[in-house]
Amino acid sequence: MKKLFVAILSGIASCAMAQESDPVIMTINGKPVPRSEFVYSYKKNNGEDVIDHKTVKEYVELFVNYKRKVEAALDAHLDTMVSYQKEFRQYRDQQIQPTLINDADVEQEAQNIYNNTKQRIGPDGLVNPHHILIRVMQDADEADKNAAEQLADSIYQALTKGADFAELAKAKSQDPGSAQRGGDIGWISRGQTLKNFEDATFQLKDNEISKPVLSEVGYHIIKMGGHKEMEPYDSLRNEIYQFIEKRNIREAIAKNRLKDIAKTKGISEQQVMDERADSISAIDENMKYLIKEYHDGLLLYEVCNREVWEKASKDTEGQEKFFKANKKKYAWDEPRFKGIAYHTRDIKDIDAVIKSVKGKKFSEWVKILRTTFNNDSVLRIRVEKGVFKKGDNGLVDKNEFKIADAKVKEIKDFPNTATFGKIIKAPEEMTDVKAMVVADYQDVLEKEWLKKLAERYPVKINEEVLATVKENE
Repeated sequence: MKKLFVAILSGIASCAMAQESDPVIMTINGKPVPRSEFVYSYKKNNGEDVIDHKTVKEYVELFVNYKRKVEAALDAHLDTMVSYQKEFRQYRDQQIQPTLINDADVEQEAQNIYNNTKQRIGPDGLVNPHHILIRVMQDADEADKNAAEQLADSIYQALTKGADFAELAKAKSQDPGSAQRGGDIGWISRGQTLKNFEDATFQLKDNEISKPVLSEVGYHIIKMGGHKEMEPYDSLRNEIYQFIEKRNIREAIAKNRLKDIAKTKGISEQQVMDERADSISAIDENMKYLIKEYHDGLLLYEVCNREVWEKASKDTEGQEKFFKANKKKYAWDEPRFKGIAYHTRDIKDIDAVIKSVKGKKFSEWVKILRTTFNNDSVLRIRVEKGVFKKGDNGLVDKNEFKIADAKVKEIKDFPNTATFGKIIKAPEEMTDVKAMVVADYQDVLEKEWLKKLAERYPVKINEEVLATVKENE
């Protein structure tokens, strides 16, 4: 739900807001709101992907309510909570930290990666060996070792007589990865493979085939596919940049830069980020309002949770009172089945389930069934409990609504099925329609809250400035 209010997580909207003057479009509780802020918010929440598009005048009420709620959060000092400040800075810094570096910094890192790789490869360059592997297990007895040696030698002899290396690799090699490629291992440098294999490989000339070489994993017959030096930087630049993005190296560069700046200035990294956010906001209006959205959106979530959502979900007495006062609203067009649809391993548990819950409160059924039948590692029953309408559950449709062609989902190892409960024409109690009641109760609480906020935080609209805002601006 929080993401609905921190809407800026979806990206930065492009708004044409660069103006020589930025008149006040309204005041809320005496605080001026510049036209640019309203335009930014309007465009952000009325993009092409928005179904319920609002006109400028329709959006005013939504914007005012949003700002009033934020004012209430500020008055409650929710912005001083450590948890809030930590979360806000986390969101904000995700946007600010990348600005600590530029393209030149990333280019330098790419060149460093290239130079370090070239140095690691060393003067021997890169080689492209192909091999046929006959495995020898570490605990192999002498008979198995001799058999592997003989097989490797026979393959080598066949190659000396003109057999195709790639075909033999596909047929005989016990390295499945390279075998399907005709034994091709790819380009490697020193230090990337087993020492015995490496020593033999780097002694070979192009197209030369080695005698069987024993390593820790078995016998290798190696054919040298080619030698080459590392390609020039310009030809590898795009691949290195892809590597940088894939490994989040850009983020690491920014973090290192942050540490360097903090150390040079003798301040904390958080202070560096605060200063950076202020300096960017002073010249980049989009970033300024993006940061403000993070700030206000998180406050909005917190204050709405306290004043509406949490109250509505926990106030069972209020829910019951609201349900009784609006019971007709929750009438059904057709009956529902209130009960359980269940599957058992043992046919005997069909009746046992009914006996365990019969005469008990509906709200207690789940606990009773769990402790009676599924209280250890072996599950005896699988149960779905609820108030079902036609189409909700195939077993209920078949057994209770008598739909002959209803499809019952089979559950492996639970072949026995049954239902238990009753058909009801209307909700018997609030819990039968609790989700709907809580949602409607939330709406009531929010409307009552908004009335109080309207009295507490007066708003004055500058109609002349508002009239200058165009929907396609």
